[in-house]
Amino acid sequence: MKTPFAWLAERITLERSSLKAASLSAMIAAILIIVGGGVVRVTGSGLGCPDWPTCTGGSIAPTAEMGIHATIEFVNRLLTFVLCAAVGWVIIAARLQREPVPGITRWAWFQFWLVVLNAVIGGITVWVKLNPYVVAAHFLAATLLLTAAAATWDKVQNLGNAGSKASTDSLKSLGTWLVVLSALLVIIGTGVTGSGPHAGDSAEVPRMGFDWLQITLVHAAAAVGALVVALVMWRQARKEQVPDVAHKAKLYLWVLAGQGLLGAIQAMTSLPELLVVAHLVGAALVWIGAVRVGLASHAPGRENRIQAS
Repeated sequence: MKTPFAWLAERITLERSSLKAASLSAMIAAILIIVGGGVVRVTGSGLGCPDWPTCTGGSIAPTAEMGIHATIEFVNRLLTFVLCAAVGWVIIAARLQREPVPGITRWAWFQFWLVVLNAVIGGITVWVKLNPYVVAAHFLAATLLLTAAAATWDKVQNLGNAGSKASTDSLKSLGTWLVVLSALLVIIGTGVTGSGPHAGDSAEVPRMGFDWLQITLVHAAAAVGALVVALVMWRQARKEQVPDVAHKAKLYLWVLAGQGLLGAIQAMTSLPELLVVAHLVGAALVWIGAVRVGLASHAPGRENRIQAS
């Protein structure tokens, strides 16, 4: 018996442009999930809907008496449906391509299961009344979803010309270090958030036991380390004439530098809500950049291409 997708594939074919648009929409939706969580946190709306999967009692939506915090939290929950629609579009567009792209289809389904994981952790976050470690896990799960979305989007862009990409052993090593340092930057950032003033709700919410200034300095040190590695990588890619890696490393440098400046400003101005949300957008863009540099640097080496030809 044929699956619904197999039945559709015999009757409908979609162009690459549809897959490109779908993968881009899924990545944007993944960014919105991260930003939406940040808006909930800085407005103190984390427990605006005190239950999950319903908002309160037997009601899925908040009541008028629950106020603005419940509305903000409920709108954030609705973003999950936007994300589901975007990921569903990627799955369908990948499956109905004129030329099969099984690798992209697998990445699309990976995104789907990560959406499920995020929804479950989000519910647990509400049940444990915004325990900062569970909140951090929720953010990291959202970042893992963004990883899959960014990788899918990057791979879709390279369909048809992946054979022209190449890298070197030194760039692969630097790319690995850049991804590791960027990941540490994200993880340490959850400690900065978890020990900072924006707890996610106006009620008394426990915080992580770190000294905020000290962990912020560690976070900044990780950023400097990533910046140095990216700079070395950019120069090495130019020296070894690997333009794809050089271009993506350069973009990463600009985004990380801007993010660092924004982080310094918000730290010196007592973490205003708008800058905190902007910093989350920057964090998402930095991570997307790290994923793209990592993928570009791990393209098959020139030696392998020569042997294969």
